[in-house]
Amino acid sequence: MQKRKISIADAKKNQRGFSLIELMIVIVILGLLASMLVPKIMDRPNEARVTKAQMDMKALDSALKLYKLDTGRYPSTEQGLSALITKPETRPVPRNYRKGGYLDSNTAPVDPWGYEYIYRSPGEDGRPYELISLGADGMEGGEDYDADIKSWE
Repeated sequence: MQKRKISIADAKKNQRGFSLIELMIVIVILGLLASMLVPKIMDRPNEARVTKAQMDMKALDSALKLYKLDTGRYPSTEQGLSALITKPETRPVPRNYRKGGYLDSNTAPVDPWGYEYIYRSPGEDGRPYELISLGADGMEGGEDYDADIKSWE
């Protein structure tokens, strides 16, 4: 067997690098992937806030139902959600109020954006009450993460 000597010059001739076009194609593909992934990653906190608001409203819904079981009615709009924390002193004053209230918190509940939940009783369309989060912008209406989140939807 005969050994063949390969010179450095021969080795360099056989090496092939990436062309500029190949590198540009890779950069474009990476840019497209980043443009699709970054918005999805950036929206995660907002999605989490919407989910938390929905879960908070379910917990408030349960507390309101317990309040009604004990007192025979839902809190009035004027009494609001604070009626779940301390016994209301405005009419109608409940007779059978649970000691310690119906929520673990000592303050009025706020949505994940820091705005107080809106409570109305009676609600529209024959609902006994309405519970609403105004979304990220804190104003009625809106789209996407600024849209209102309603307990009955």
